[in-house]
Amino acid sequence: MSIKVWDPFIRLFHWGLATSFLIAWITADEWHTLHHWAGYAAGCLIALRLIWGLVGTHYARFAQFIKGPATTLGYLGDIARGREHRYIGHNPAGAAMIIALLLAMGGCAFTGWLYTTDAFWGSDAVEHIHEFLANGLLALVLLHIGGVLLASLRHHENLIRAMITGRKRRPMSDDIA
Repeated sequence: MSIKVWDPFIRLFHWGLATSFLIAWITADEWHTLHHWAGYAAGCLIALRLIWGLVGTHYARFAQFIKGPATTLGYLGDIARGREHRYIGHNPAGAAMIIALLLAMGGCAFTGWLYTTDAFWGSDAVEHIHEFLANGLLALVLLHIGGVLLASLRHHENLIRAMITGRKRRPMSDDIA
């Protein structure tokens, strides 16, 4: 049996942002117009996600899944010891990753846009910040994929499929809703 966890907006946002990042990464040096549009799409998606994080469905709301540093560090320690709990929504490490990805992608989109303005056209500083954020974002994406695969293995649950279908296995007695 399964339950609905990820609403259609969250799933479209997730895969849309992933696609925007992939297109922007691939087109960075060759197809500038497509690169710019991928960045604009990412910026718009992030703005919508911020709104949805305040007014969206239960598991989409930031208040539901964002935890403090102590809880997040404790959860990371539990992962290292192989005794982390399964969360129905985002676990504390996943929540921290969401914030990091939103900040990095938002910063990347913002600096990319800045670089097109009259005030910052040709600015080496803005270009370097943009490239730094893009490279950091790639590292975060790889870490995110690794975390999803680890959690999928540890909890015997295909989280990639869950982000496609929106459904996860029903909670068990020791799962955290």
